Amino acid sequence: MTNILVTGGAGYIGSHACKVLKDAGYTPITYDNLCTGWEEAVKFGPFERGDLRDRERLDQVLAVWRPAAIMHFAALSQVGESMRDPGSYWLNNVAGSATLFQAAVDAGCLDIVFSSTCAVYGEQDGVVLDEDCALAPVNPYAASKRAIEDMLRDFQAAHGLRHVTFRYFNVAGADPGGEVGEFHRPETHLVPLVLDAIDGRRDALTIFGSDYDTPDGTCIRDYVHVMDLVEAHLLGLRWLEAGRESRVFNLGTGAGFSVREVIAHAEAATRRKVPVIEGARRPGDCTRLVSGSSRAAAELGWTPGRSTLAQMIADAWAWHRTGHYDR
Repeated sequence: MTNILVTGGAGYIGSHACKVLKDAGYTPITYDNLCTGWEEAVKFGPFERGDLRDRERLDQVLAVWRPAAIMHFAALSQVGESMRDPGSYWLNNVAGSATLFQAAVDAGCLDIVFSSTCAVYGEQDGVVLDEDCALAPVNPYAASKRAIEDMLRDFQAAHGLRHVTFRYFNVAGADPGGEVGEFHRPETHLVPLVLDAIDGRRDALTIFGSDYDTPDGTCIRDYVHVMDLVEAHLLGLRWLEAGRESRVFNLGTGAGFSVREVIAHAEAATRRKVPVIEGARRPGDCTRLVSGSSRAAAELGWTPGRSTLAQMIADAWAWHRTGHYDR
């Protein structure tokens, strides 16, 4: 079986990617420092605890497992936190990625599937967001991801490090089999926050900003089911295995939903009311982020078949009631 190193494999998206890799016949090797991930989520292959910035540890792991490729999910990813503490994002995300890529090159592992973000586009309201749009990140988290994209191109030019980069939109849902799901501490993602408010784990959901230039005043985002997302990563891995060129793909459905629309769908799915508090805007939040790209469908054959809001909330609700790592 082919070994794939999965950085951040104990996190939300990384753990789902490990499941898909195992089901496809690969051996996922999780590399994670557990600062935001959960060891309980490492169920589909070996676990190696370590930090991206620890070159000696990376060298050990690469020497033992000799992975054919790396799926790179590990990153700090909270927009608000990045505004308050940008240094941590540049040190962890950017310096950590530089250490990882150099270690990979020195180990002869020259295929990378990288987890980027649509936030690299910044505020471009009214623009169809495709892969050729200008990059203009408005917060340090997004800026760190753009820097890593630039770094990958430099490493390719110098060392032949090939890569598939996925700029994805908001991720939601959970493994329908219930083996892994979404759980952060603190929780920052909208769907689990809504479900927390529904079942009393928090007093209310705070809507951060109700005066945006949208039909109901709240931010609009494009939501992708986590299982659809990691299926795209598997297709990206196979793209590189086939010897194809480095490529950037947006992962979104092209359908945007406001915060209030997500709340309404959650109330319909659970038949419960969401208690709401209206708060001020958060620094760094964009008004609207929706994909206008069909590249992943046309070139990878990717179809986000589970990415309806009803399905994402239903799968998230099933996980929410039964699968928390803190239970």
